[in-house]
Amino acid sequence: MKILVTAFESFGENTINASAEALKNLPSQIGNNKIEKVTLPTVFKKATDVLVTFLNRYQPDVVVSIGEAGGRSEITVERVAINIDDARLPDNDNQVPIQKLIREDGDDGYFSTLPLKDIVEAVRMTKIPASISNTAGTYVCNHVMYEALYWSKRQSKNVQSGFIHVPYLPLEVVQSGRNLPSLSLDLITCAIETAIKTIIKN
Repeated sequence: MKILVTAFESFGENTINASAEALKNLPSQIGNNKIEKVTLPTVFKKATDVLVTFLNRYQPDVVVSIGEAGGRSEITVERVAINIDDARLPDNDNQVPIQKLIREDGDDGYFSTLPLKDIVEAVRMTKIPASISNTAGTYVCNHVMYEALYWSKRQSKNVQSGFIHVPYLPLEVVQSGRNLPSLSLDLITCAIETAIKTIIKN
């Protein structure tokens, strides 16, 4: 099985991104299953271009995208991506799309094809808080989740694809100067690796 795992570069005032740091810590292989790791730009159009390039090149069986959600206190596995970009802050190219369709020919939304409940249960078994989320937002995270599912449907490929949000790292909380929840890098990495192992089992 070929697994593509994506994360994001830092954005806004943050100098690091929890998803990118966790991606670095993931193994390149679990059993006989190879993991391709890609850090995407936090830019709407460029993220699509890089993602689709790797999807076409790698032809994965599984796509797991990771992003950070400042303010969330647990690992959240996203249920659905919606066909809209509606940014509350600029991306890293200073773009601020407002109520813009991601794909004119795409569905209003696409449901994750990952085993959501199994992932949440497995992560909780490792003593890490986790739940299913019903909103991936309308920023670049939702955009990438939507694009991966759109690609799978348009290619008529039986690809398992979905998105996982992770909390801030402690350093990000310190840098923000706000009282926000966080998880350590070890716990975030463990949760993502557990999710991947669960997908492989299913």
